[in-house]
Amino acid sequence: MQRHPAWGLALLLAATLLTAQCTPRAAQTPTVELKVAAIFPGVVTDADYNALGYVALQEVAKEQGVQIAHSERVAVPDVERVMREYVDQGFNVIWTHGGQFISQTQKLAEEFPNVYFIGETDAPVEGAPPNLWIIDRNFQVGFYAIGALAARLTQTGRVGYIGGLALPFSYAEVHAMRQAIRDAGLNVDLRTVWAGDFNDPTKARQVADALIADGVDVLVGSLNLGMLGVFEAAKAAPRRVWVTAKYTDKSEFAPDQYVTSVLYDFAGPLRAILDRIRAGETGGYYPLGFDTGVALQFPLRNAPPELEEQMRRISGELEAGRIQVTKDSTPIR
Repeated sequence: MQRHPAWGLALLLAATLLTAQCTPRAAQTPTVELKVAAIFPGVVTDADYNALGYVALQEVAKEQGVQIAHSERVAVPDVERVMREYVDQGFNVIWTHGGQFISQTQKLAEEFPNVYFIGETDAPVEGAPPNLWIIDRNFQVGFYAIGALAARLTQTGRVGYIGGLALPFSYAEVHAMRQAIRDAGLNVDLRTVWAGDFNDPTKARQVADALIADGVDVLVGSLNLGMLGVFEAAKAAPRRVWVTAKYTDKSEFAPDQYVTSVLYDFAGPLRAILDRIRAGETGGYYPLGFDTGVALQFPLRNAPPELEEQMRRISGELEAGRIQVTKDSTPIR
């Protein structure tokens, strides 16, 4: 991820502070003051995934008075060293904000049983040590809502999904969209393409242009900086094309094409996990969902009023658990 200052105000709509639901593992009540160190794979000024983590860190520092520190642009080969440095400095809560760090986070949790670790992944971790909290990002839940929206919005009957890399969470997003389309009973052709990079606007633009040329009129982006290329393709299209995004409000980049984003909040989950650590629960499983950190951005932009009403109803059903989204990471062929 690269710095893009124009995204700074986007985070104002990103935080949805929601009640935690998790399966804890009880342990001895901590008697020391919590000192939290966060590790980010990109820059915290990206107004995207990394910035969401930074906002969460700042909020718990302000609200709970905990000492904090963070590292940016940490590559996977370096994360173990960075975590060890924080442990040596006396930080007793280490949070790795990125699914690519989960193996190293689990390893160090086993090595340092008196330090609390928070890792992120897309499924429960088998054999997780008792001092490891897992935030399951459950990306498929938000993309069920996006699939329901896209299926009702398209005029050509063709929707395009643009991912960065073909990873299990991305497959789960596509399968969730397909589930939503089936549930809607609509005849919609969902076309899937991976640009090969989450942060390359040029590659994303090429992929989006090809989908538009193939009749797609709703582009669903599961990208970071690459979203800029998708927006440019939609703005240059010879006909009306709608775009949805992920993580934060990105309406400023394509005001006439943008519809909504799946918004993610990490402040609520981080706050809840720290509270539970203080209560003696040293580790556990924290699944994100529409009741714990996920939200569809309302009001919708460039969409008919009846779609707004339908999507608010579907979001409510997801939050209440009346719609169950299957997590299916089977590779897309």
